[in-house]
Amino acid sequence: MTTSCPSGQHSHHDVYAAQCPCRTLLDLLANKWSALAIGALEDGPQRFGELQRKLQGVSPKVLTQTLRRLEDFGILDRTVYPAVPLHVEYSLTALGQSAAAPLNALRSWVEDNIDHAFRPEPVAS
Repeated sequence: MTTSCPSGQHSHHDVYAAQCPCRTLLDLLANKWSALAIGALEDGPQRFGELQRKLQGVSPKVLTQTLRRLEDFGILDRTVYPAVPLHVEYSLTALGQSAAAPLNALRSWVEDNIDHAFRPEPVAS
């Protein structure tokens, strides 16, 4: 599906075109840690530690990189509260909330269908 580019930077956006800038956003949203972080933030603002506990298996480095990229794209806001120690919260922007709905549907589909999709190799006897 192609749409005209409201920024005027391109004649149209086409996610299938190799050089289309929308590929970068697709790559970000298709990343498992991004999809999970957005889902975790659907319940409201959270601190880094809360997100890391909820996203089991993510390293602090990867979570930091993911949150920075989501912030750079306007998907989430990072709010720093002056306190000792600093209190930082992450929350979805309106753009992030609009991305949350289809990502939520995808996560639900995965949970509902994993038993049908996962085909382990048979064990040799």
